[in-house]
Amino acid sequence: MKSTYCSPIVERLVPYVPGEQPKLDRLVKLNTNENPYPPSPRVIAAIQAAAQHGLELYPDPEAMALKQAIATHHGLTAQHVFMGNGSDEVLAHAFFAFFQQGCPLLMPDISYSFYKVYCGLYDIPVEQVALTDEMQLDVSAYARLEGLSVAGVVVANPNAPTGIGLPMHHIEQLLRLHPTRVVLVDEAYVDFGGDSAIALIAQYPNLLVVHTLSKSRSLAGLRVGFACGQRHLIDALERVKNSFNSYPLDRLAIAGGVAAFEDVAYFEQTRQAVMSSREGLVLALEDLGFKVLPSQANFVFVSHSQHDAAGIATGLRAHGVLVRHFKLPRIENYLRISIGTPAQCDALLQALASVFTGLA
Repeated sequence: MKSTYCSPIVERLVPYVPGEQPKLDRLVKLNTNENPYPPSPRVIAAIQAAAQHGLELYPDPEAMALKQAIATHHGLTAQHVFMGNGSDEVLAHAFFAFFQQGCPLLMPDISYSFYKVYCGLYDIPVEQVALTDEMQLDVSAYARLEGLSVAGVVVANPNAPTGIGLPMHHIEQLLRLHPTRVVLVDEAYVDFGGDSAIALIAQYPNLLVVHTLSKSRSLAGLRVGFACGQRHLIDALERVKNSFNSYPLDRLAIAGGVAAFEDVAYFEQTRQAVMSSREGLVLALEDLGFKVLPSQANFVFVSHSQHDAAGIATGLRAHGVLVRHFKLPRIENYLRISIGTPAQCDALLQALASVFTGLA
């Protein structure tokens, strides 16, 4: 775009493109990694109660009740927790606070594409580090960059869109390789089988861990994210937040978030259901000839040797099933498929059988 009214940087921005949010009814929506199960009934009750009074007043700018619930869950104190309007806002503040160093930010070449968008917004140079041919993060490749002046490191663990998780000793290697820069670990999907780096926070002053309630807590529509780290990192994020929006979470989001962390039994029930469906879907997809990367997330990343991914995605959509296809180098023949309910997974498999018959 060109406009005499806009700042020059606006023309250079390449915005993030989210997955399709269709307006049609009765689609099997497996393209944006939402949880297929609704939030805890206690969450709904808490939101309804919060809506009965107080909406004419500003919410707590610190969201202290939610900070405390998160801290208790993770064995921290509230002073180690930062809240934001979804993890995307938390990430945006973190990129602003820590990575505008005038040198490149290290990140995998295949990862959450919003990272590069933030770099474009804040004019942060990027150094992409290639995943291996097996789509694994190669810590030795980051070691080869030791001594290079870098702004920091950002990784998603488990990675998106591959779903592959890193063991904690690899995260520790990254932290030790760049001790004077922040290593940001984005754990949006960690509750579906990964290991959380939150346990390492006390040992590493350069570790920031970002979470969301959109996935394992079934609250994508509520927009709640948070970061955990040592106090000096949280202080920096608070300074940025309070220079941008002092009230990022409304009263309903705070109430719902607290209830989500209090209902541990429901959280365990639904995340176990997703992981169980994932195991069954992996076997069924492999029977159909797909190569399925090992996943610790609520999605799988798959390719097929006989059919191109774009054609499969188009065929599935014609049968009422949405999956995500990325038209990007190295992964253009992969599909990312969110884990649905057992009925949704069955619908996907039936649609795939029909698509393959049509492609034969």
